[in-house]
Amino acid sequence: MKKPVKSWLLASTVATLLAAPAISTANSGVEKLTQNPANWATWGGNYAGTRYSELNQINTKNVKTLQPAWSFSTGVLRGHEGGPLVVNDVLYIHTPFPNTVYAIDQATQSVIWEYTPTQDADVTIPVMCCDTVNRGLAYGDGKIFLQQSDTVLTALDAKTGKRIWSVQNGDPKLGMTNTNAPLVVKDKVLTGISGGEFGVRGFLAAYNIRTGALDWKGYSMGPDEDMLINPNKTTTWEDGKVVKVGKNSSLKTWQGDQWKIGGGTTWGWYSYDPELNLVYYGSGNPSTWNPTQRPGDNKWSMTLWARDVDTGEAKWVYQMTPHDEWDFDGINEVALVDQKIGGKMRKTMVHFDRNGFGYTLDRVTGELLVAEKFDKTVNWATHVDMKSGRPQVVDRFSTEFNGEDENTTDVCPAALGSKNQQPVSYSPQTGYFYISANHLCMNYEPFEVSYTAGQPYVGATLTMRPAQGDVLTGKDDGSNNLGQFTAWDATTGKIVWSNKEQFSVWSGSVATAGGIVFYGTLEGYLKAVDAKTGKELYRFKTPSGIIGNVNTWEYKGKQYVGVLSGIGGWAGIGIAAGLDDGSDSTNSEGLGAVGAYRSLSSYTKLGGTLTVFALPGK
Repeated sequence: MKKPVKSWLLASTVATLLAAPAISTANSGVEKLTQNPANWATWGGNYAGTRYSELNQINTKNVKTLQPAWSFSTGVLRGHEGGPLVVNDVLYIHTPFPNTVYAIDQATQSVIWEYTPTQDADVTIPVMCCDTVNRGLAYGDGKIFLQQSDTVLTALDAKTGKRIWSVQNGDPKLGMTNTNAPLVVKDKVLTGISGGEFGVRGFLAAYNIRTGALDWKGYSMGPDEDMLINPNKTTTWEDGKVVKVGKNSSLKTWQGDQWKIGGGTTWGWYSYDPELNLVYYGSGNPSTWNPTQRPGDNKWSMTLWARDVDTGEAKWVYQMTPHDEWDFDGINEVALVDQKIGGKMRKTMVHFDRNGFGYTLDRVTGELLVAEKFDKTVNWATHVDMKSGRPQVVDRFSTEFNGEDENTTDVCPAALGSKNQQPVSYSPQTGYFYISANHLCMNYEPFEVSYTAGQPYVGATLTMRPAQGDVLTGKDDGSNNLGQFTAWDATTGKIVWSNKEQFSVWSGSVATAGGIVFYGTLEGYLKAVDAKTGKELYRFKTPSGIIGNVNTWEYKGKQYVGVLSGIGGWAGIGIAAGLDDGSDSTNSEGLGAVGAYRSLSSYTKLGGTLTVFALPGK
């Protein structure tokens, strides 16, 4: 049934603006909350996005006795990405569309309040690529922030669930939607936009947490003033050094006005360094997927960004995949870690891209330090040239030839990437990053497509299959796995160990001081492995496939582990959306993934459940 968006959203936002008290630039309590491991107050557990917990009650010796403590059904049967927030003993969870939010009392496991926004399903769902997922909530200033699918950003009173303000972040009729988890920093809530497959031009926006007023918006491409780029200050990595980007650095790389529908959307995750006052994130693929229709490097799609939180001004940019030909969407999370590289301590940022390369950069300057494959079957490029920062493309796997479309086979990785949105974790005990990963290749057939606002603007069909090679060596070992869980040393760009998984690992992991890393599988298993060796120590089958992020917290002196299960997302779209014909690779939801995962339906079915685990005993 059609549910129109409330016309009073704008009016209520204006009324709140007029009644609002003086704005504080304080941190809204978020940073302090994240310093207490009893909480899980942001998507990444902390501003650095490392997804590491200092809790150690559950450890390598006793995790084998872990058991379900309680569970909660969300009432929604689509893909459940993201994970629970825990703030001052209250647990907050979310659902995919219609984006219901629950506040749960941990003492009784009962609902304190619930909120379901009014959205127009007929307008919004048809323009949601790759399932109707939502990646989570944000907390700050006594509010829960929900980024609705229809682009409305809503602030709720954390104690009562009452709506305080709402603001429209985009227009679904133009193909704009939202799936990202917001991030609260100081007096701002940061959010992006989805819709790269509909010709949407990406941006990162900052709204005032008290009023919902727009503080700034920085686009991914276009004129310098739109991107909040200062050509005389903003820098990039080029010719072996950090250089100023210069005037019109983006416009020069697009033909005519193509940048206006250029993609570069921002539906991933955002990290923040309080000392540098910089927010870090990635921008996605250029539109359309057909590279011959957009000559040039298409800056600044496929780019890592560092922006000043107060002003939005770009400090530096680094483009990972210039003139993307494979939909290697660059939105994956950025983890901020201080590491010793080349004998020198560095403030680094680490990013595992869809293109199959793991990047380590100096997060102060944007200097490129490490760029290596984290899956050795990656074949579209031989390596990243450290001086230019550009990947060295193998002609055989290019999807265009002399400006013409080229049907290309056996490209590795597939468009799902060697890793998609599922966030990594980092353990300071081992110094390793833990990557929930895919292991796929594809055939890619571009075709000419015209732009119509609100209609798919893809321009390619593709099919996917397992990468029939070992992640450590790249050599064919006869395996047929679609995923793996990998430990990585970001100082050297080396794989430490890797566990094969039958299907892609679409769950974000969490590392703990107990020497354990938790993650979930598409079949529905919660797994615990030894952080040093990768040895599996525990598994439990939850009610549905896991594409949510595993989080951990403490309540009344006891450590808990929680995860949302509910099959879906791009890898599980065949089950979630009932797309049982893998041959329809042009479907705006399936986009080529259905066939490779058809057997998944033998292992799991639809669901929507939060399962919470603990050690036995009081």
